[in-house]
Amino acid sequence: MNVGILGAGSWGTALSILLSGNGHNVTVWSIDPEEILMLKDYREQRFKLPGVIIPSTVQFTIDLETALKDAELVVCAVPSTFVRTTMKNASAYIKAGTIVVDVAKGIEDKTYKTMTKIIEEECPQARSGILSGPSHAEEVGRGIPTTVVAGSKDRTVAETIQDVFMNEYFRVYTSSDVIGIELGGSLKNVIALAAGIVDGLGYGDNTKAALMTRGIAEISRLVTAMGGNIETVAGLSGIGDLIVTCTSKHSRNHNAGVLIGQGKNYHEAMDEVKMVVEGVYSAKAAAELGSRYNVSMPIVESVNRVLFEDANAKEEALGLLLRDRTLESDSVGWES
Repeated sequence: MNVGILGAGSWGTALSILLSGNGHNVTVWSIDPEEILMLKDYREQRFKLPGVIIPSTVQFTIDLETALKDAELVVCAVPSTFVRTTMKNASAYIKAGTIVVDVAKGIEDKTYKTMTKIIEEECPQARSGILSGPSHAEEVGRGIPTTVVAGSKDRTVAETIQDVFMNEYFRVYTSSDVIGIELGGSLKNVIALAAGIVDGLGYGDNTKAALMTRGIAEISRLVTAMGGNIETVAGLSGIGDLIVTCTSKHSRNHNAGVLIGQGKNYHEAMDEVKMVVEGVYSAKAAAELGSRYNVSMPIVESVNRVLFEDANAKEEALGLLLRDRTLESDSVGWES
């Protein structure tokens, strides 16, 4: 297929290598002329994916029309904060029926919409889908075995994404639960920030395991309240993505959280990480969705206070431990 990738960061670059290796004709677009020049000259994303060489078959351009005019499948790989403006500008060059695959993980600030909802609004002639799961670009770019899930309300779209991306080291499952996949991929970034904060505070494995487990409970409550499936949360885009994002050296959200736990504010943390930290942008939206759907999300709320209200991280951790006693699960109790 002819594939256009919007975004030349670490994930867009890694996917260009994967898709080119699968035999597709790949063109990568970036709004930044200097980034495109670097990629053409060095065949390497030197700042975000150093040491990973891009095949000569991958093309690069700063012109949206060039990237999209013949595309049969479009990959939206820009950070979530830029998905709406990018798709608005790209829509004129995307033909009716083209599959647009979102690989950004986030919830839009103020509108609280997921990425596929934004794509459907800005590019209504396209067929939308999502690709998500535990998949650091640093490893996918090097061909390290990875497993993800392709989601769409249209089964044909999900299966096409599966066929286009899947190979011997990149296994793709399919699912119809788009909202479950998107919320899992977005909210795990907020929990990963919290996991990084507790590491930055100097706490141990017990603390982080508790944080991750109760974090997945919060994600589960919101997913089911918004019509998603609890099994999706137990899968690749839920627990799978949460594990890798809370524990990996490649995780920008966890790494930023560590810096915040050590005393930096989120601006300083993002400057040091030198990449977009999606959890910072999703935190407010996650708390608002919890409020709208009457879902208890104490970890998400605590992260928001640390990020945006200058709350003391250690005091917030203690506050979580000292909340009222309760059952672990509302559905598991005693008959009397």
